[in-house]
Amino acid sequence: MRIPIADIVFVLLQFVLFVAFVFDVGSMRIYFPEWLFWIGVLLLILGALTTLIAVLQLNVHLSPFPSPLPGSKLIVTGVYKFIRHPIYTGIMIAFFGFAIIADSGYKLLITLLLIVLFYFKSKYEERRLAAIFPGYLEYKRKSGRFFPGL
Repeated sequence: MRIPIADIVFVLLQFVLFVAFVFDVGSMRIYFPEWLFWIGVLLLILGALTTLIAVLQLNVHLSPFPSPLPGSKLIVTGVYKFIRHPIYTGIMIAFFGFAIIADSGYKLLITLLLIVLFYFKSKYEERRLAAIFPGYLEYKRKSGRFFPGL
């Protein structure tokens, strides 16, 4: 299977943002109130659990590339019944929570860039899914992109 250039670009940009998130420059400290630390912990746990559940539900259909794998099927049950891109959702929530825990404006900035990337990656992915799965547009109408009802 030949991987489309757009798929490679999206995955490379995502990888760059993940690496950038890990290597905090430390110069953009934000001193959040102490109680917000615990909100960050909850968000980190919620995001990690959402991602884990979504990955387990995708099972053999999991791929870092937005184009569906040959022979894959559309998953519309479990967390996917409510959210079309729960892995992206979980990553965004977890990164946001960790940025709060770390008091890092830099990590918040990287998280915002990741959210923008996931928005465009999901739009591209949805065009690919709609072209392959006849029921995708109906599924799209009933579920949220990143959050139920949104």
